[in-house]
Amino acid sequence: MSIDGTWNVTIDSPMGKQQGVLDLSTDGDKVTGTGQAMGTTMEVVDGTANGDEATFALDFTRPMPMRLDFRLAVSGDSIAGEAMAGPVGRWNVAGERA
Repeated sequence: MSIDGTWNVTIDSPMGKQQGVLDLSTDGDKVTGTGQAMGTTMEVVDGTANGDEATFALDFTRPMPMRLDFRLAVSGDSIAGEAMAGPVGRWNVAGERA
């Protein structure tokens, strides 16, 4: 199953569960798109795809500047994995195709 599409996701962060939307597209092994969370839309950077798995980053500006590195896998209409926030830690991510 492809990671292409729009995903409603929840990130289990230290500030509680954060809702977001990922709009992802692949072209070969490259992932592009946007992420929306906390009232901000960010461009996907450094995105790669390998089968049903993808890695990419989003550069957040709120509530503080930080890069989240995502590692996600698709299973049917579900997506799950983790977001890594450097020294802040790893957070679970889960969602469904919109």
